[in-house]
Amino acid sequence: MRSPNLNREIPTAAEMLLSKAIDQFLHELADVRLASEHTVAAYRRDLVRFVAFCGEDASLSAINRTQVQDWLVDSHAAGLAASTLARRLSALSSFFDAAVQAGWCRANVAAGVRPPKLPKRLPRTLPPEQTAALMNHTDRASELRDLALLAVMYGCGLRVSEVVGLNLDDIDMDQFELRVFGKGRKERIVPLPQGAVEYLQAYLGERISAVEEKAVFLNRFGRRLTVRSVQRMLKDRALENGADISVTPHRLRHSFATHLLASGVDLRAIQELLGHASLATTERYTHLDIAKLTEVYDEAHPRARRKG
Repeated sequence: MRSPNLNREIPTAAEMLLSKAIDQFLHELADVRLASEHTVAAYRRDLVRFVAFCGEDASLSAINRTQVQDWLVDSHAAGLAASTLARRLSALSSFFDAAVQAGWCRANVAAGVRPPKLPKRLPRTLPPEQTAALMNHTDRASELRDLALLAVMYGCGLRVSEVVGLNLDDIDMDQFELRVFGKGRKERIVPLPQGAVEYLQAYLGERISAVEEKAVFLNRFGRRLTVRSVQRMLKDRALENGADISVTPHRLRHSFATHLLASGVDLRAIQELLGHASLATTERYTHLDIAKLTEVYDEAHPRARRKG
């Protein structure tokens, strides 16, 4: 395995071509494929690290399949998680696909490299009483906004990026509907529960913006609320109301799906509400339900195997 030479300061023509190809790929990823800022930033880091790993062989004509495999082996030896290795391979494969289509190189050297096997992890959820505790009233100055945001995020099963991305014209109070833009700016329409409508009406009645901000949920400066602010607000409310402080926006989304499934809602309906492209993604919640049934069986059934 060749160690990267980090002492060279003047890039070769081949390296400049590679850098240009990476920049063009990332631009397409963001502006054409509409990938999230998080994905673009992660792919950029992965590609820069791979180029550094290749060292003097970092050119589109010189990079080969063995270097891809060596980099993944090296990353695994460094203790990186299987999900990180899978993302690194995905970044390389996507980049070389784009490079082939653009005529930068002849073949995708990452194609056919097997990704690491990812462990099957069940979504972490909150019981209904924990989600209800988050809605208890507090003395926070942003109380109306926070309650409306929580009611919409949990009541509609939204991603945190989707709820902070909501604009005023995405709300249809007459039809009790929300227009939501998910991953890749894919649009879907979700119903607004009656409780969420009431919280929204109360909040919008007193919503004040220092500028002509079209966002629904604003910070104290009248600007669009950020993802980090929502995460922090959830932690603070959980602490104040005695709820589970490990709560995250995504755990609320998982809880929404699990509670619907437990209530007998059809799996394909849940798929549409969540905006999942594949039913297989939504089927994770059936495994979670079975795991819960197994737990109940082990605790209550007279013939269950008892621990200890």
